Amino acid sequence: MATLEVSIARGEFRNEPPTDFSKPENRSRMEAALKKVAGELGRDYPLLIGGKEVRTEDQLRSINPSKPSQVVGIFSKASKELAARAVEEADKAFRHWKRTAPEQRAEILFRTAELLREKRLEMNAWLVYETGKTWPEADADIGELIDFCEFYGREALRYFGPQPITPVPGERNRLVYIPLGVGAVIPPWNFAGAIMGGMTTAALVTGNTVVLKPSSDSPTIAWKFVELLHQAGLPAEVLQFCPGSGSAMGDTVVAHPRTRFIAFTGSKEVGLRICELAAKVQPGQIWIKRTVLEMGGKDAIIVDEEADLDAAVEGVTISAFGYQGQKCSACSRAIVSEKLYDAFLERLVERCRKLTVGPAEDPANFMGPVINESAMKSILEYIEIGKREGRLVLGGGRVPGEGYFLQPTIFADVPPRARIAQEEIFGPVLAVIKAKDFDQALEIANDTEYGLTGAVYSRNRSKLDRAAEEFHVGNLYFNRKCTGALVGGHPFGGFNMSGTDSKAGGRDYLLLFLQAKSISEKILS
Repeated sequence: MATLEVSIARGEFRNEPPTDFSKPENRSRMEAALKKVAGELGRDYPLLIGGKEVRTEDQLRSINPSKPSQVVGIFSKASKELAARAVEEADKAFRHWKRTAPEQRAEILFRTAELLREKRLEMNAWLVYETGKTWPEADADIGELIDFCEFYGREALRYFGPQPITPVPGERNRLVYIPLGVGAVIPPWNFAGAIMGGMTTAALVTGNTVVLKPSSDSPTIAWKFVELLHQAGLPAEVLQFCPGSGSAMGDTVVAHPRTRFIAFTGSKEVGLRICELAAKVQPGQIWIKRTVLEMGGKDAIIVDEEADLDAAVEGVTISAFGYQGQKCSACSRAIVSEKLYDAFLERLVERCRKLTVGPAEDPANFMGPVINESAMKSILEYIEIGKREGRLVLGGGRVPGEGYFLQPTIFADVPPRARIAQEEIFGPVLAVIKAKDFDQALEIANDTEYGLTGAVYSRNRSKLDRAAEEFHVGNLYFNRKCTGALVGGHPFGGFNMSGTDSKAGGRDYLLLFLQAKSISEKILS
């Protein structure tokens, strides 16, 4: 089928609408999905290498952060030897997968999207149990995963179609895009559906093979997605499923001479280590490895004196405390004009007192748990630092219960260079900073090593125009929250230590998994 015909048949890309849980029928269906998934918790899962299941004695356990005594899944772990074997098997599979018709690869993604729609609430439920996402957060995660499948499938057809080039008299010329080879895909736990699946499908649809190392906190949802890809027609040997530790499995795959590229989303520290390790040429390596790195953020929302106060309070609340502040795009700094500061702070604290915290499976809760015990301890340590650096006006401790529940926490009067204003906490902690004017607000906003997302609330068009020019982030929003980037509409990726500005979900993204080949032929008379 021709590229144009496929494009017309599929229609234009549209973002998947969210599930409306205010409707009784959707609530009942979600409750049924949670009940079904609860009956499947605690199962054993193997590695998948070369299309075959591999089991090891060394295992990891994925647990429910709302109820740590509850095991979600038990997974075999890849050793260094198995990790190397996974790369070699992926290298073998690349020889035929790269020759598979682009239309066929795209169709696998489209079929996967349909399967995700059929199983959406069940996939939501896995995220609720495994990553502590509330119903709306889990649903948005899976909705974005559907979007990635649909968007990247269409983009692959565009890139593998005829490319515009300048005609040269006497020659017949063309530009084609070809895949890179074996890719290591290393996703995070915080968007265990969308980012995991987005990086994986981008690599696969462009003709690469993948060694997938899911986060140790969220391997089950990755397994469920791999199952759907296989149901949609993906050859089993093309995708290696390899949970394991970063120091053993991850380092081995990154350093292997047959690994061609690494797609990673996670912390700055791990991202920089991958960058350094990938840069070192190994014996037998014949290429420079490409890295696609999406890392952290210390994202700010500027609240100007000419802002809509109610809208700003709501936007900061949702951005700071949605999914417990565990988004790289989360607002962790509110930079507020001194003329509005007291009124804003009073309204913000009042609004955030109403936030409910508890088990993610209960739809009455706005916030669930943080991801694990280590994260909880780290966040609590930052809260203690915050008590010395600012004025605690809300929260500051744990919420009763078995899970890793923390109160939404707000510090006021925080100095711009304080640790809680500079370091990524990755939890429900907000620093509120006073600015004397818009100039200083922009200066404070830019004064970190990160540059991922940001927002400005103001009715003043000239100030918004200035921010568009001077606020140095990859994703900038005006008069709305700084989270919730949509595939296609808000290509996502940041500057500085926030990563390589990969722009996931944008029209440039698939280029990161491709290389261009120019072919010229002299026309003989």
